[in-house]
Amino acid sequence: MTACVVMFPGQGAYFPGALAPLADDEPLVHETLRTLDAAAVRLGRTAPSRLLLDDRAPALAELVETAPADLHAALFAAGTALFRVLTERHGLRPAVLLGHSFGELVALTAAGVYDPADGMALAAARDEAFAACPPEPGGMVALSLSAARTEGLLLALGAWEVVLAADNGPRQCVVSGPAGPLERVRAAAEALGVGATPLRVPHAFHHRSLAAVADDFARRAAALRARPARHPLHSAILGRRLDDGDAVAELVAAHLVRPTRFADAVRALHAGGADLFVECGPRGTLSDLVAATVPGVRTVAPLRRRADGREVADALAEALRRAGTGTLDGGAAALPLPSVPKPEPKPEPEPEPEPWGAYESVPTAVPGPRDAYQGGPPGPGGGRLADRRAVVETLRALYADALGYPPEVLTGDADLEADLGVDSIKQTELFARAVTHYGRTLPPDGSRLTGHTTLDALAGLLASLPADGARATGAAS
Repeated sequence: MTACVVMFPGQGAYFPGALAPLADDEPLVHETLRTLDAAAVRLGRTAPSRLLLDDRAPALAELVETAPADLHAALFAAGTALFRVLTERHGLRPAVLLGHSFGELVALTAAGVYDPADGMALAAARDEAFAACPPEPGGMVALSLSAARTEGLLLALGAWEVVLAADNGPRQCVVSGPAGPLERVRAAAEALGVGATPLRVPHAFHHRSLAAVADDFARRAAALRARPARHPLHSAILGRRLDDGDAVAELVAAHLVRPTRFADAVRALHAGGADLFVECGPRGTLSDLVAATVPGVRTVAPLRRRADGREVADALAEALRRAGTGTLDGGAAALPLPSVPKPEPKPEPEPEPEPWGAYESVPTAVPGPRDAYQGGPPGPGGGRLADRRAVVETLRALYADALGYPPEVLTGDADLEADLGVDSIKQTELFARAVTHYGRTLPPDGSRLTGHTTLDALAGLLASLPADGARATGAAS
């Protein structure tokens, strides 16, 4: 029997139209979104279906800057709808639920602690608490270090105002604090050769400076009815299982001021018998972190890219095949489960973890057009647009050389502007080079680049462009 952990990601888990193909096949998606749209509108929010069913909706970076409340409603709705599809349509029975930062609020609703409308109200209460108690300015920096080494660095620097905010894995942590001390930590890390990436976030999340916000949030949340959970829920913030109403209140109060110990939670659940981790949200950031934390464990991210109902079912079936079981039964017993030693099959290659991992405000990718990859003449570099992976690798080399970045930071779904600081003018210039390389015709203006801010998305756009006859002929000769 497979013991399954269902994970709920945070703010990075969004791209426009993430549920569109799935909604075409699954009435449960529309049913759930109708309920949540009505709840959002009653709360003065935009209906989240606008962002989740239209691939022309604003990208993550724009929402973070201009409409964070709408983004949070969309995050909540995406996780809630996908959980219904996984459990009610495909029969997945989770042994335990696990959230990452904002994802803990979605997990509470999936567990049945809140009904969907109250869960949406919980997410809105968080935004209202920030508006009522504006915190001091601050930020966050992602470090390519373990939690122990990160805390050692902070101690050595005497950076007491900067704290560990998220322990994502063996080599991925996030620190938060006031701008000045945070910049000193970033500079020191870079001087030591440690990857240090400032995150585009408005506040120092998981920091004591948000204490007033957390208190206000807890007060607002107390007005919502909390019910007994239908599914066990393990909190990466509290470091334990939630088993009563007091634990729920504690989680809500601690949500903004205590660190997310995601890696510890994954290790504990795996040691207790969990052998399959399913990501319940767009993208696959948490799945990649789990694979880096517990090598060889089985993971599945059904919405790593836009997927219809059949693709979601196939992703689950493949994960179960690799886990050596043909059942979606996640186990009725609560973890920890008895651990029985057994030979571990050789793991298939897992995707490279993102260089700065998961955090609720880490921007995400916008996938390119579906089925856009097509045949065509090779470009001067020899790559064909029919091979998506090869196109992404070629773009990575071109962009890394032009920007002077290490190639490993240019992952296929790293957002060029939000994650890497490449402005729109530079993006247009770099894409023009790629168009020349592949013998394609550049759009008459840069407008078509809007929303195509990752290498994966740009590879899709390249495939949709017409070939330039002269360049294609020269490339083939």
